[in-house]
Amino acid sequence: MRATRILPATLSILAALPGPLWAQGGGEEGGGGLFDINAGLSVWTLLVFFALLLLLSKYAWGPILAAVEAREKGIQSALDEAAARNEEAAGLLEQHRQQIADARRQANELIAEGKAAGENVRRDIEEKARAEGLAIVERARAEIVRERDAALEMLRKESVELALAAASQLMGENLDQAKDRELVERYLAELGDSSGAQA
Repeated sequence: MRATRILPATLSILAALPGPLWAQGGGEEGGGGLFDINAGLSVWTLLVFFALLLLLSKYAWGPILAAVEAREKGIQSALDEAAARNEEAAGLLEQHRQQIADARRQANELIAEGKAAGENVRRDIEEKARAEGLAIVERARAEIVRERDAALEMLRKESVELALAAASQLMGENLDQAKDRELVERYLAELGDSSGAQA
């Protein structure tokens, strides 16, 4: 293909040579001038040139052109492969970016879930502490009420004993302990009820 281009190019170069190259030697004797051309030498030079051109086109240019075309195909395939790898790398880069974005989103979700879980745990602990505190306060109040009731009961009993002792001494005689005790307790109970109603 390229050999067919080389032959016309060579012929066009020969045709472009000046006319005196084709003319016979000059009329001057004693050798030619600087620009005089020997026609015989020119013809043999052209014959050798065309023979060499024919040999090169038959034996050298075919393998050279095949090597050049193989090299061109190799370069093209390397370029195609590089383009394919570049596209693959771009796809992998985009996939990597998506994975990073997904990982960041998941990390943010985990952080938000952790914060929410921590807030729930804190709220639960506060509620348990509040409930335990209220239970302790209620137990303390119940204990205080029991202690107060026990103290009042003991005070009532001691008051009855004191009142009976005082009444016995005042009357100078020993009264019926059971009957008197019941009378004083009833009186103190009525006193306690009336004072509780007034409060």
